Amino acid sequence: MRLVTFEVDGPTGPVQRVGALDGEDVIDLAAAHQARVADLPPGRRGGPAFPSTMLELLGLEDFGLEVAASAFGFAAERGTARFTAAEVSLKSPLVRPHSVRDFMLFEEHVHNMAGEVPAEWSNLPVHWKGNPDQIFGPNDEIEWPSYTEKLDYELELGAVIGRRGRPRTAAEAEEFIVGYTIFNDWSARDIQLREMSVLLGPGIGKDFATSLGPCLCTHDEFDFDGARMYARVNGEQWSEGGMGPMRFSFPEALVYLAQAQDLHPGDVVGSGTVGRGCGMELDRWLAVGDVVELEVDGIGILANTIVEGGHVDG
Repeated sequence: MRLVTFEVDGPTGPVQRVGALDGEDVIDLAAAHQARVADLPPGRRGGPAFPSTMLELLGLEDFGLEVAASAFGFAAERGTARFTAAEVSLKSPLVRPHSVRDFMLFEEHVHNMAGEVPAEWSNLPVHWKGNPDQIFGPNDEIEWPSYTEKLDYELELGAVIGRRGRPRTAAEAEEFIVGYTIFNDWSARDIQLREMSVLLGPGIGKDFATSLGPCLCTHDEFDFDGARMYARVNGEQWSEGGMGPMRFSFPEALVYLAQAQDLHPGDVVGSGTVGRGCGMELDRWLAVGDVVELEVDGIGILANTIVEGGHVDG
C-alpha cells in the first residue's frame, strides 16, 4: 500500500484522515473500514474504530496494517470511500513523527562534503536528530531561515519504523521497517558548518524543516534496490541517484540505534544524502521562489516552494 495522510473540507473546517492511494485517487481508510464492518454479518460487526492518525495506525503494528489492507481491498473492489486527487490535500504521511534521525550512509556524499572521509565513518553509522515538530509535506512552503545565506536540499530516502522493541540482528531489524518515504533534509549550510566546527550539532542549521512524503510506501511494494531518485529545481534536474552502495544498511543502522534504547512505531530514519544529491556538492544554491521536487520511483514526487522568511541577499 501507499499510505497517506490527507485533508478534506469538513463541516467546521479542514479534517485530516488516513488513506491509501489507488492510482491517483485516495481511499479514505476509516470510511472504508466502517463500510466493510457494516457489510459483515451482525455478530461480527464489533471492534474498535479505525485509527485517526498515521501514528496511531503504526502503533497497532502488524494488526493495524492488516486492518488497513482489508479496508483498502474492500473499497477498491466496491468503488467506495474514494476521493479524487483534486478533492484532497496530501500532508506529510506522519504529520508529527515519533522521532526523526538522519544517518550518513553514502561515501560519495561524505567525500564530496568533507574532502576526506573520516576514519570512524566506516566504523559507526553516525546520525543527527531532527525536529519532529518542523515536518512539512507535499506542496508545503518552506520558509527561508533569516539566519542563512546558503539554503540547500538533500535527496534522501526515509525508513519508517512500525514496531516497538530492540532488534539485535539485521534480520530482526528488517522486520521493524514498515515502509519508506522521501526525506528532504533542508540545510542552512553556512550555519551548519559553523555549528559543527565546535564539535557539536548540527542545531538550527538543520532542525528548521524536514519534508516527508508524498506517501509511505509499504516495504512489500517498494523496489529498494532498483528505485531511482531525482532532484529538480524549477523543473531542471540537479541530482540523480539510487540506494546503493551504502556503508551500512538501514537494518544495520537500526541495530546500532537499538543497543540501549527502544525503537518505536512512527520513528523516521533518513539514509543520508545520495552522492551528488544536494546543492553544496554541485556548488549550486537555492533562492527564494525556487520549487524543489524530489522524486523516488514507487513513492512519487515531494515538491516544496521556498518562500521569503527574512533572507537578506549577500
